[in-house]
Amino acid sequence: MNATPLNWHERAAALKIDGRIVIDGERRAAAAGETFDCLSPIDGRSLGPVARGRTADIDAAVKSARAAFEDQRWAGKPPAVRKKILQRFADKILAAKDELALLETLDMGKPIRHSLAVDVPSAARCIAWYAEAVDKIYDEIAPTAANSLALITREAMGVIGAIVPWNYPMIMASWKLGPALAAGNSVVLKPSEKSPLTALRLAELAVEAGIPPGVFNVVPGHGGEAGEALALHMDVDAIGFTGSTRVGRRMLDYASRSNLKRVYNELGGKSAVLVFPDFGDLKRAAETVAGSMFFNQGESCNAPSRVLVHESIADDFVALVAAQAPQYAPADPLDAGTVMGALVDDQQLRTVMGFIAAGRDEGARCVVGGQQARGDSGGYYVEPTVFDGVANGMKIAREEIFGPVLSVIRFKDEAEAVRLANNSSYGLQASVWSDNINRAHRVARALRAGTVHVNQYDEDDITVPFGGYKQSGNGRDKSLHAFDKYTELKTTWLRIDPA
Repeated sequence: MNATPLNWHERAAALKIDGRIVIDGERRAAAAGETFDCLSPIDGRSLGPVARGRTADIDAAVKSARAAFEDQRWAGKPPAVRKKILQRFADKILAAKDELALLETLDMGKPIRHSLAVDVPSAARCIAWYAEAVDKIYDEIAPTAANSLALITREAMGVIGAIVPWNYPMIMASWKLGPALAAGNSVVLKPSEKSPLTALRLAELAVEAGIPPGVFNVVPGHGGEAGEALALHMDVDAIGFTGSTRVGRRMLDYASRSNLKRVYNELGGKSAVLVFPDFGDLKRAAETVAGSMFFNQGESCNAPSRVLVHESIADDFVALVAAQAPQYAPADPLDAGTVMGALVDDQQLRTVMGFIAAGRDEGARCVVGGQQARGDSGGYYVEPTVFDGVANGMKIAREEIFGPVLSVIRFKDEAEAVRLANNSSYGLQASVWSDNINRAHRVARALRAGTVHVNQYDEDDITVPFGGYKQSGNGRDKSLHAFDKYTELKTTWLRIDPA
């Protein structure tokens, strides 16, 4: 017998929200007693008050994290012990799947089906993968002369400040927490004020799993208050930041104004897809591009928002992509059948609609969409939108929109396609569609992007690094390379005297 489908609206009505800070393993109000109202983009309802952390709260969290690091309550545990505790943490995340998924959907508007199938399992897998890796990373012995021994060891850095965005709150948090905690660091997490709820719950689950109090603290608050205080803090050793390029620049400034802490920025993107006429399955290319572009309402840094198509197949490609749009019509995120939900808030809605207006004003042709949707819901929804006749210099082709808006740019030959693709301040991801193996390799090598997909887009695994070139940031999330961000390399040089 099939189980009765969950009524997510009933669950949402019964959900109790606790928006207090988590420091030293305990919930507490903000030092100043201030809160801000957490609003759901689904219908504008208030989810409840959330503590408005400021400098005093960041100070308390960093002090707790530093004490935990210095007394070695976590860093001093054998790697195999940290591994087991982190595996329990991952299991706790999966056990709380329904609760976490509901919090994620209510908080930032993504469909509940995606929160359940993607966000929660991905976060748990990330934590579990780094747990499994922690006792399998070996130190080194340098090939020095026979009268010396040079040991190269990887050590925990200390206190890590993690600042994560609102589009994938759990996943982005896990990308920082996994390697940072596995390496033995303590972490202070500042989630976006637009989506703080799952981060606070994760901190409780971590303590339940056995991560000692003080090792993982969460302070919600506004970026210009709690985020700035964390990035400027003199006792934070590194910042792992995911967000806009504009704020990423501030992170570097904050580091220069404080203790020159390491800053690892994962920033914006304007990813280019290059579709050549020798690719034989144009329908699959169009379906893949539409699915990747409109997933998560287009609120993805790696969304394939610039599609460069050879002029001989452009009309067919545009028609095929436009035909996909009805499948992604915005609907109630708490309906299990919905595939595209709400933008995160009214500000983001106004931003996206402003870009759509700019596209029209600059002469691009809106093929489908371009309007606000579900206006009577009280939430923030935009139709999946496709522009044709876009020039690479237009605003919609240059700037990150973070909404369901796709720009199609036509090219004449391979050289022009590569030139247009690379003519961007961003370099996060790209994709090449060609059945010519020589062209696929040639173009992939020529593209300045952290990840280049060939005849697919957005396939992903925790084992591969994620990050970009140019103003898309530095450093890499995911894979074993992420340990480089949260550890120090120490050389210990021993002189061996002759007998």
